[in-house]
Amino acid sequence: MKSLWNDKEANEFKTDLDLRVYTSRLLGRDSSLVLHGGGNTSVKSTATNLFGETEDILYVKGSGWDLATIEAEGFAPVKMEMLLKMAELKELNDTDMVKYQRLAMTNPSAPNPSVEAILHAVIPYKFVDHTHTDAVVTITNTEGGEDKIKELYGDKVLIIPYIMPGFVLAKLIYDMTRDVNWDELEGMVLMNHGLFTFNDDAKKSYEKTIELVDKAEQYLASKGANLEVVEDSTTIELLELAKIRRKMSELKGCATISILNDSNEAINFSKQNIEKIATQGPLTPDHVIRTKRVPAIIGEDFKADLASYVKEYTQYFEYNKTDETLLNPAPNFAILKNNGTLSFGKNAKEANIIKDINDHTFEAILKAEKLGGYKALGAANIFEVEYWSLEQAKLKKGGSEPEFSGKVALVTGGASGIGKSIAQMLRSRGAVVVVLDINPEVESIFNKADAIGVKCDLTSSSDIKKAVEIAVKNFGGIDIVVSNAGIFTPSENLDSLSDENWNKSISINLTSHQKLIKETAPFLKLGIDASIVMVASKNFPAPGKGAAAYSVAKAGQTQLARIAALELGEFGVRVNTLHPHAVFDTAIWTDEVLANRAKAYGMSVEEYKTNNVLKTEIKSENVAELVCAMAGKPFAKTTGSQVAIDGGSDRII
Repeated sequence: MKSLWNDKEANEFKTDLDLRVYTSRLLGRDSSLVLHGGGNTSVKSTATNLFGETEDILYVKGSGWDLATIEAEGFAPVKMEMLLKMAELKELNDTDMVKYQRLAMTNPSAPNPSVEAILHAVIPYKFVDHTHTDAVVTITNTEGGEDKIKELYGDKVLIIPYIMPGFVLAKLIYDMTRDVNWDELEGMVLMNHGLFTFNDDAKKSYEKTIELVDKAEQYLASKGANLEVVEDSTTIELLELAKIRRKMSELKGCATISILNDSNEAINFSKQNIEKIATQGPLTPDHVIRTKRVPAIIGEDFKADLASYVKEYTQYFEYNKTDETLLNPAPNFAILKNNGTLSFGKNAKEANIIKDINDHTFEAILKAEKLGGYKALGAANIFEVEYWSLEQAKLKKGGSEPEFSGKVALVTGGASGIGKSIAQMLRSRGAVVVVLDINPEVESIFNKADAIGVKCDLTSSSDIKKAVEIAVKNFGGIDIVVSNAGIFTPSENLDSLSDENWNKSISINLTSHQKLIKETAPFLKLGIDASIVMVASKNFPAPGKGAAAYSVAKAGQTQLARIAALELGEFGVRVNTLHPHAVFDTAIWTDEVLANRAKAYGMSVEEYKTNNVLKTEIKSENVAELVCAMAGKPFAKTTGSQVAIDGGSDRII
């Protein structure tokens, strides 16, 4: 563990809060210290109130912020006087704690203070850093973990037995430290929870975290608790992944993203005695609201294994409940015996958070096993956090889910023009998108956790298969296919039509669509409210002279869609076609081309662009809107339809 402190960078920050932001971000850069909103930091400072009075203020990380990206507004300003008085109370329930912490804030628009704000206040130092460091928590989650921490740090750290976060933890430490000489302490270790360091100097507090974690890492190494990873690969079939994802969506009651982790580390872990080591509980209780207490373990019969998990989770709830309401009993992640793991989420962000947590947990478990055996907190302690009202509130923020949340869309011809607009709109409405194009730039245009660009020659079955594999491994299946890719071919009359022109158009504008359906249909049959949207052309119902190669291919594409609707209907897969015309905001329609075409028709550019019954311009986003309608609820009961989007063509009408 190395310090990331940079004197030149640090000198740019002058105020206490600015320095607090800087060192918080240093901690947040390292995922082995904090993950996805975990940990919290604070700084004690002063502020002048409305009446010109100076008040002592605790700026503490606000709920919902991540240390890696936190800004000054992510810290809640709370009056120290109120927090210290709260620490003296004999008892305080969670609801009242949150209420009175908010009442003590000097900025009502700031986020809720951390549930550990009182604890930060009672630590008598300016800067306080709290992390969920993997190395330290790994040691605490072993047989005899407390003795190991004493062996490691001696009397330089205060060891706190596990207790629920919030007021009870703050009160415990407040009482334990009444007679403690804080100057003799370098930090506090909260068993099964994390590490606190503190100092009046921002750099010293931060680097004390680095020092103590480095010692823990060296301790693990000295005990032979190293991670040994061998190269391996998964043998699970793609269709099996799609079947599991469909069943998980049924259990969750909504479309669910399923991410396969087939890294060497994950596969190595899945080949351990997972029934023993993977079913004890999470690395820290804080993780349970993301991962649940334990994973499902999937062997040869995933349906039976998932049913067993639901039954056992319900029993766990019934045994530990008082007046809580049962959460959805489906697992949030699964271990595929000998084949890696799966993480489930309502969107890619949620599923990836679970995957990240698991990556760190698996490593910690394997190291702990070499240190005497992994030993997590008992089920009752984990249940207390899982059903803690304050933690549940974190998951309920954000309102209703977007229309296509949890859906997986595959869009072809998406590097520019209509395809790019379609992919972007589907993504904006909650879908994850896998975007195919022969232009390699698609891989940089779509390069996010929920949007993957794939260079793909759609005339190549092997290329399409690779793209499908990417979609299924990254997201679990395929629900929406937008078959959009196509080319305009040069205008040639039949008596001079070249074989090259004809063959190229048929290959790209027709055969590629057939290949795409062939490779995606097995997964669409397992999709959630699955649909295919064919982007054809006005040239099918209204062909023009010199456009045989293009028009015939588009007619074939339309007929292909009709047959697909007949064949896939019994599996609940809808297939609909749209016929756009004169969509000018694409790369092919340069200003020069537009000007020349308008001149040929004796029109201005604006007249040419609105040369339809409605006298309106058709844009890529208008086509994307119709695609979303066809893939969504408006067309939920429609298949085999054809809809023009051309502003009204007198030739078609």
